[in-house]
Amino acid sequence: MKKKAAFFTLGCKVNFCETESLQMLFEQAGYQITDFEDQADVYVINTCTVTGYSDHKSRKAIRRARRRSPEAIIVATGCYAQGSPDQVSQMEQADLIIGNRDRENLMHLIANYQRGSTLDLVRPHCSDQAFELLPPTRRRGRARGFLKIQEGCNQHCSYCIVPLVRGPLRSLPPEEALMRVRILVESGCREIVLTGIHLGLYGADMEGVTLAALLKLLQNIPGLLRLRLSSLEPSDITTELVETIVDSNIICPHLHLPLQSGDSEILRLMKRPYEPVEYFYLVKWLKQEIPGLALSSDVIVGFPGETEHHHRRSMTLIREIGFSRLHVFKFSSRPGTPALKLPGHLPNEIKNNRSKELIKLGEEMASVYRRQFLGSIQPVLVEKVVPYSCGEGFTPHYLRVNISSEIKGLHWRGKEINARLLEESGPHIRAEHVRSKRGKKQEYN
Repeated sequence: MKKKAAFFTLGCKVNFCETESLQMLFEQAGYQITDFEDQADVYVINTCTVTGYSDHKSRKAIRRARRRSPEAIIVATGCYAQGSPDQVSQMEQADLIIGNRDRENLMHLIANYQRGSTLDLVRPHCSDQAFELLPPTRRRGRARGFLKIQEGCNQHCSYCIVPLVRGPLRSLPPEEALMRVRILVESGCREIVLTGIHLGLYGADMEGVTLAALLKLLQNIPGLLRLRLSSLEPSDITTELVETIVDSNIICPHLHLPLQSGDSEILRLMKRPYEPVEYFYLVKWLKQEIPGLALSSDVIVGFPGETEHHHRRSMTLIREIGFSRLHVFKFSSRPGTPALKLPGHLPNEIKNNRSKELIKLGEEMASVYRRQFLGSIQPVLVEKVVPYSCGEGFTPHYLRVNISSEIKGLHWRGKEINARLLEESGPHIRAEHVRSKRGKKQEYN
């Protein structure tokens, strides 16, 4: 009987990419991948440490695995394991603590593990370490695949622990990226989302390699319908990158640019390398160059020293920009970061109230953005089908659409279906299938 392995992933898209590669390691070793709620021989928890709550959830998942299968091998990996291996060890629940390095050796470590002790295998990052080459993934039956092409960050924002747990900049070689995208497409993926810790600096550790140059190579892969970029730093937007997006038929008109604050004083305390006015004019230029651009962002509320005046300035700038989606985070102090020692830490009540205000504003902006597409015909890449009910998927602008269907509709999965967008339904858009070869091009004001 095959041994079973179960996985639990917290945090960002990079973590989810890595978990899929770790699953491939286990499959190649003869394991059957099972649900985390089932009995398994090995449990792998890919942890996150971006906030204090992430730490808490990571510990909770480790304890849950141990309660479920007392005799199983519990592996703690990821950012919390990398940054706080002593805390994980003190729990006395995990058998192997491996962090964000050396995971290609995980199967050997498990095979040779001697039960009865916690083995801390975390190594600190170093300046000359290579990109971690875990096995390429195959998302069988999935319309959308994710590929990590970049690792590490050198920016050191004052609130962020990520550079400490992810290490220096390093990139997946272009030929390796091409190979892995081809594998994903051959497994059925029609959209590939490129991810990284500091994605815009892909290739900075290589001679003559940039993100724009990689996109130009990838867009020629047969069978690939869409390329989508995950988060980019505002300072990494180049004319070459924007021209590449505009000239491409498959790169989605969707960018995620973290703002973090709309106040210049708070941005300086955060050690963010731009002013609010610079961000505003960058966005204005991007919207001119890329018609209908879906622009999402991250904002932190309750940063140390943030006054009501600072908060109102953020609200004003965000409203003027008009994001398609807004992700709001309450400041969480991280050990080892400069923000921990700043004066003026705010009580949770203030952070909660400001968070609620921004979330409401974000929902209003998202609705305004969605409504401009109503009545137009858009291509929808169907990811999920409810037989005799609807197909669900995303447009290139990252609008989630439900296409009503009176037929079983299973043949829609993994295909791009033209749909007329009819009305909002919460955060989704209700649509009808349009039987035509090419959708009407949306015009924008």
